[in-house]
Amino acid sequence: MPAHAPGPPAPLHVLIASFLEPEYAAQIGMVDGVRLTYVPDLLPTPRYLCDHVGRPLRRGPEDEARWRSLLAEAEVLFDVDYTNLAELRSLIPRVRWIQATSTGIGQLLIRTGLLDAPIVFTTARGIHAKPLADFVVMAILWFAKDGFRMAQAQAARRWERYCGRDVRGETVGIVGFGSIGRETARLCRALGLGVIATKRTLGPADDPAPADRLVPLDRVGELLAASDYVVLAVPHTPQTAALIDEGALRTMKPGAILINVARGGVVDEGALAAALREGRLGGAALDVLAAEPPAPDNPLWAMPNVLISPHSASTVASENARLTELFIDNLERFLRGAPLRNVFQPDRLY
Repeated sequence: MPAHAPGPPAPLHVLIASFLEPEYAAQIGMVDGVRLTYVPDLLPTPRYLCDHVGRPLRRGPEDEARWRSLLAEAEVLFDVDYTNLAELRSLIPRVRWIQATSTGIGQLLIRTGLLDAPIVFTTARGIHAKPLADFVVMAILWFAKDGFRMAQAQAARRWERYCGRDVRGETVGIVGFGSIGRETARLCRALGLGVIATKRTLGPADDPAPADRLVPLDRVGELLAASDYVVLAVPHTPQTAALIDEGALRTMKPGAILINVARGGVVDEGALAAALREGRLGGAALDVLAAEPPAPDNPLWAMPNVLISPHSASTVASENARLTELFIDNLERFLRGAPLRNVFQPDRLY
């Protein structure tokens, strides 16, 4: 009796777990070998363009049961399910890979117990590098050209000429030389700034380009002492928690500017507020804070030399298009057993 030829493999069940524009979902669904599930009615609605967390959502019992059944069947997730973070690990028994929509996912994986799950995580590394580098350059020029003064004078209808600073020849120190740090360095050098940067570890083959000099993270004090602008672009890990504390702030140049596009936990906010209040620092531009949103009585809100962005510097209108391109490329790699791009490395947390 002739043996039956094996049938084609079952399609890979992919579930989109956060809002995505229908045209991008359709592109994902066209990948050969994929069975895509996307039910926007079961997901939080975005608060703004390219929002992946969405407005608070409480599903009814039937909708929640339906959503959990989809989670139980899924093998791949586009984004984590922000509506069930506390229970997520137990709800996704078949998931083998999750594509995150952000880069710094380590603390999220720790909080949810997913860090040691038998799941491959890939990040959005690289997608937010240019928007964040643009924010850094904007902040540098804001302080150099005294943007606060301009805004206040305009509000008061006051015409009063003044003299700003030329950034050419000044130094930016970039703490963290990944995709964000390197793009920041590239833009800063185009403005004529000198660039010093740190890497977590430094080997003899490390190329400093586009920085002028690289130092290991344990010598960050050299960078702080030499920099007119200090840019934080490191992940939040035990090694970097409160990295910029009172001692580090006292090491910085008098009048230097701190720019944080990393995570709020990298800075001791109480020590930062004191340094700003006492005039030891020239100012700060903060896209991230320890608590988001910060409490109404957080002194940083009212300081005349602090620029606060609501963790939005990385978000631009092209984000979902680029995330979709990355996910489709990784899907095709996953289906053929090729290495994925941007695989999260848990050992980088320690």
